[in-house]
Amino acid sequence: MVVNKSKSAFKTIAEAAEDLGVATHVLRFWETKFPQIQPMKTTGGRRYYRPDDMEILHVIKDYLYEKRYTIEGVQKIFKSNRMKDIIGGTIQSDFFENDENVNVPSADELINQIEPVPSGIEPQVVEKIVEKVIEKKVEVFPAAKVAKIKSAKEDLQNIKTQLDDLIKIN
Repeated sequence: MVVNKSKSAFKTIAEAAEDLGVATHVLRFWETKFPQIQPMKTTGGRRYYRPDDMEILHVIKDYLYEKRYTIEGVQKIFKSNRMKDIIGGTIQSDFFENDENVNVPSADELINQIEPVPSGIEPQVVEKIVEKVIEKKVEVFPAAKVAKIKSAKEDLQNIKTQLDDLIKIN
């Protein structure tokens, strides 16, 4: 199954495995051997590979399958070199090329792509579940991260206010 995604899109483990031409269990194994591979994981354990992860995976596959290195050999290369040197400085350099005029999906569309609602469940039911989670204050993010996000938001609000004031003066 080939999905036409932009270069900047995250990939599921199945999409990543198909792109690399390896099995999904190989990617899970590589994650145990290479700390450089750190896909995002949902609370349910689903993996989403970032474009940078995909670049690293391509390099690992090249060293193992094409250049015939052992896993230990690739680990030594990663330990003795900077990732930019290994990949050639291409991390995130071209992931947004040709993404002009791409329709940005709504938040609901993104949520449905990541965690599809099982058939037969009404959206109102999902909303009520979300409300219950919020009421019980289930910690989705660690408190320290939430505090940093709130602090950053306040900083941005202050900068916006200062910019608005400068615009009014001029």
